[in-house]
Amino acid sequence: MSPEEWTYLVVLLISIPIGFLFKKAGPGLKRWGAAAVGLGLTLFTCGPHTLHSLVTILGTWALIQAQPCSCHALALAWTFSYLLFFRALSLLGLPTPTPFTNAVQLLLTLKLVSLASEVQDLHLAQRKEMASGFSKGPTLGLLPDVPSLMETLSYSYCYVGIMTGPFFRYRTYLDWLEQPFPGAVPSLRPLLRRAWPAPLFGLLFLLSSHLFPLEAVREDAFYARPLPARLFYMIPVFFAFRMRFYVAWIAAECGCIAAGFGAYPVAAKARAGGGPTLQCPPPSSTDFCVRVRDGMRYWNMTVQWWLAQYIYKSAPARSYVLRSAWTMLLSAYWHGLHPGYYLSFLTIPLCLAAEGRLESALRGRLSPGGQKAWDWVHWFLKMRAYDYMCMGFVLLSLADTLRYWASIYFCIHFLALAALGLGLALGGGSPSRRKAASQPTSLAPEKLREE
Repeated sequence: MSPEEWTYLVVLLISIPIGFLFKKAGPGLKRWGAAAVGLGLTLFTCGPHTLHSLVTILGTWALIQAQPCSCHALALAWTFSYLLFFRALSLLGLPTPTPFTNAVQLLLTLKLVSLASEVQDLHLAQRKEMASGFSKGPTLGLLPDVPSLMETLSYSYCYVGIMTGPFFRYRTYLDWLEQPFPGAVPSLRPLLRRAWPAPLFGLLFLLSSHLFPLEAVREDAFYARPLPARLFYMIPVFFAFRMRFYVAWIAAECGCIAAGFGAYPVAAKARAGGGPTLQCPPPSSTDFCVRVRDGMRYWNMTVQWWLAQYIYKSAPARSYVLRSAWTMLLSAYWHGLHPGYYLSFLTIPLCLAAEGRLESALRGRLSPGGQKAWDWVHWFLKMRAYDYMCMGFVLLSLADTLRYWASIYFCIHFLALAALGLGLALGGGSPSRRKAASQPTSLAPEKLREE
């Protein structure tokens, strides 16, 4: 593990005992205490580069105050434009920010765009009330009022998820501050139940990254290996990639559990990223869902909710695949400017189109046993597709990614094109038009699908 990874881990572990301290505190102590801890961690890890987050916050708050009825689009343009400036600092001869600054900036971008959207929704609701002359009661998910500058700062620097997520809306943050009976929210047992796989995942990460180091792919000797060995290598690389993120996300989730953050009654059917809703399907497992589409949905669920809510729904296209391509393009941009991000993320729409067309053309014609076999094959190919795309995500550079993909003959790209062509030839419909009855279920045991 690199020094940066050790620092991330320490920050995540520190958040767990801090969460127990804040859980039963009053709203004022929660708000300002959590903000003080988050700002302290930011200053400690980012130093003077903390200024970037402050400029982003002040700019967004100014836009919200100036144009509350259209601040969502303005905040999206402002924060994404600042990301471009932020990543071009070295080209401009300015000091390069630390990796921790980048992490803070990424999560802050999500939070500020979401805040602007919530304020815009509040403003539009207030205008409708004034026009109708009829005052409604509190609306689910709507803010009580527009946050002040200090309230915006406290939300932005709240220590919960400040570097690793999870992303949460301002409404979810307010619900935590105003939690009516925090002592009644269980913490210790759910935390232990959630935390137990983390040491195992950590050991598996260390073992797999030691036996199959990523740097080997950048060496000329690697390409002298037989094709089966090159094909296999992406599987443990993606495995190590997942184990590292699973440890970080479990630790971050344990910090939330300790603080009672995001705890809602079961009847509220809260959704990852969105908060309480009555129309939320139960979460599933990333590794055991069948389709590429579902794998995306269950990977880093709060960020996926943000992308669906603020990018996918406003995409300049009606086709599911084109909207997904637009969403993946902006997701790649959010992650950074490395070509590997774009190569990987923009492979996803091709896989989505291929699996959607072929599944709608063939799966419904099979017997129940045939459909089960289809789902297992589909799951296997989905995992190999994510193995393949992960290589671009970790190799980052254009040359290294294309060199590896070329060494295995761009097999996933050609397989997806062949599946797409076959699906079209057999008359398969677009992914957005598939009937729910033909959709595969998760291969996970029931207990893996419970949260």
